[in-house]
Amino acid sequence: MSNRLIYLTFIAIITFPIVGAAQKVPSLPKKEISVIPVPQSVKFEQGDLKVADLTHIRLPLQADSALEATVTFCAAYIKLVTGKELAIRRGGYKGRNAIVIAARTDTMPVKPEQAGAYRMEVLGSQIYIKAADNAGIFYAFQTLLQLMPKGFIPNMKIEDAPRFRYRGLHLDVGRHFFPVDFIKKYIDLMAMYKMNYFHWHLTEDQGWRIEIKQYPKLQEIAAFRKETLVGHGGTKPYQFDGTRYGGYYTQDEIREVVRYAAQRFITIIPEIEMPGHAQAAVAAYPELGCTGQNIEVATRWGVFEDVFCPKEETFTFLENVLSEVIELFPGPYIHIGGDECPKTQWKSNAFCQELIKKEGLKDEHGLQSYFIKRIEKYLNSKGKRIIGWDEILEGGLAPNATVMSWRGEKGGVEAAKSGHEVIMTPTDNCYLDYYQALGKDEPLAIGGYLPLEMVYGYEPVPVELTEKESKLVLGAQGNVWTEYMKTPEHVEYMVFPRAIALAEVVWSPKASRNFKDFGRRLAIHIPRLKAAGVNVANHLYDVRMSVQSGDGKGVFLECANLAGLGVVRYDDSGKTPTANSVIYNNTPVQITGFTDVQAQTFLKGEPIGKSAALSFLWHLAAGKTIALTNAPHPKYGAGGKGALINAVMASEERHSDKEWLGFSGKDLEAVIDLGEATAVKEVTLRFFNGPGQWIYPPKQASVAVSADGKTYEQAVVKEVPAAITDKIVQVKIGLTGKTPRYLKVKAQNFGIIPDGKQGAGNPAWLFVDEITVK
Repeated sequence: MSNRLIYLTFIAIITFPIVGAAQKVPSLPKKEISVIPVPQSVKFEQGDLKVADLTHIRLPLQADSALEATVTFCAAYIKLVTGKELAIRRGGYKGRNAIVIAARTDTMPVKPEQAGAYRMEVLGSQIYIKAADNAGIFYAFQTLLQLMPKGFIPNMKIEDAPRFRYRGLHLDVGRHFFPVDFIKKYIDLMAMYKMNYFHWHLTEDQGWRIEIKQYPKLQEIAAFRKETLVGHGGTKPYQFDGTRYGGYYTQDEIREVVRYAAQRFITIIPEIEMPGHAQAAVAAYPELGCTGQNIEVATRWGVFEDVFCPKEETFTFLENVLSEVIELFPGPYIHIGGDECPKTQWKSNAFCQELIKKEGLKDEHGLQSYFIKRIEKYLNSKGKRIIGWDEILEGGLAPNATVMSWRGEKGGVEAAKSGHEVIMTPTDNCYLDYYQALGKDEPLAIGGYLPLEMVYGYEPVPVELTEKESKLVLGAQGNVWTEYMKTPEHVEYMVFPRAIALAEVVWSPKASRNFKDFGRRLAIHIPRLKAAGVNVANHLYDVRMSVQSGDGKGVFLECANLAGLGVVRYDDSGKTPTANSVIYNNTPVQITGFTDVQAQTFLKGEPIGKSAALSFLWHLAAGKTIALTNAPHPKYGAGGKGALINAVMASEERHSDKEWLGFSGKDLEAVIDLGEATAVKEVTLRFFNGPGQWIYPPKQASVAVSADGKTYEQAVVKEVPAAITDKIVQVKIGLTGKTPRYLKVKAQNFGIIPDGKQGAGNPAWLFVDEITVK
């Protein structure tokens, strides 16, 4: 199948009704449309246009070859949708049953000037399209294709333009390698939702994926690892599959993908990681490292100490590599990584220390800045601009660099305030490798919890920026790291529909976004995506449970689903709900003891979506009153202080759900009021241990008791071993013979993350779950 037909078939299936398909597509009222991203403005008129009546597309008389190529491309998949070949003619507005492409100079009520902007009018027997550029024409056709499924299009006027000029999606092919056909499919899906930058992460510790003709060992050695870690990277002892794994893209394949993307108005940004995440390259050419020793391509996930040494031969190597990369990718940007570079070897290497002195650098962070600035100077001389992860701020930012802010928004704010362009991609809202649902049957992921509504609710412009500074925020990007995604199907499940939500965030006006309406429109798209062979996740109808506690009034359960459709029924005896189970009537249900609750959405008497289940493990503090000296971080405190005493144990895989409270660099200090003097034998604290996510158990925990909440007895202290590897760390503190009313519970934060670890130099996170009192 030709490149074009891969895309066209995909479009046709997704946007037109599937005859005989098992998936039922929800219907829409006549004057409602399901376009994603939602257009800037839609005004309905009386009447409609019948799609089958269209006969031709009319170009401006002076249309250039680029515009003609874009329209011809779009006409081909309209043929697949309608079954009719639309003739392409030139000149004039006249003629019925036509799609008329207006000349840039033609007078229309609105003259779009922003890149990608378009205006479309549907007027009974004609469709008029005017755009600021050819990209706008292409985007107008994407909207048009989404309007065709019902066989008619309401008469309307659409004015539309992207809010941000950078609308990106990333894919890591270093950890796991994906074939060219899947890369094209990925690009197809981006194009349908008007995304315009594909960030192709091509090199990693675990594999080098781009052919570089000057350095054949990159293909022979760096592109393959001897085996791969089995299970989660935080689980020890490590286990491996014993199977050689790898692959790379030839330069011809890359040229093909670049052309494919350009036809869909997508620019590809290649990433060549440096100075860190370079173990695969150093394995191929040991002289590029600081030790000169032979090493292997990494076989597990994490951060590794074998990084590029800033020697002249290293810069020669990188400039030669980049010279070939530049020839393959015509876009303006080259991403040079710059993240997670341990400085351990630089600190002990005589050459590096001498270089620091020679260049008058402050320390190893200054050396990284020196490294990045040298690479930027070379790339600028070749007409390219660099993008780097926010670590490139350390030691001084390269003069013309664009910063990709991933460790929250702080780096992006700092860069924008210093006059640099920024792309926002914070982990909390844009990392699509995080878990998206709470079910135990979700596929293994790195951790975290990023449901659809959190992606959709993201605002890329931080409130700290002035109006002038906010213009330096180019847009946002979804990141897809593939440590735990071995197949294209798994990637699709993790990325879609969350990437579709982000597409609306970066395209549509902030004021036009409404999650409930987005859910309504997404419910139309999901069955079509499934019918088209996309392994899209669908959690719209899943029941979400939340628990309220901590104010001394007890423990209460609430239920809902994202779609807001159907009814939720529940069973509190541990059984699967049926159509006859109790209906949740939006009134919180009080929990008073050990209870297993299951809930399910029902639509027209039939279960839909995934059920939810919670087990309440009752204890003496459940539902009592709790106060915290230090509030949890806003991004990891959704469950509130009551999450610590609500009788629900948090997930062992996801540290971002409502049951975990996260403290950045701060201690836990909680006071629990049991309401009356109570015989207490033991207090158990539960902590998350995920160094790969910068999360560490405490150094120590303690409990002190009091009768009046003012005077406390000497605390009972329990040290926590620093070398502990368990993912969930439980600390039990005995209090035999005590009858307190008040408990003061403390946990001392780990402190600063040491060198050689992910997040080195940053404050550790402390994640706390239930404080169980028995």
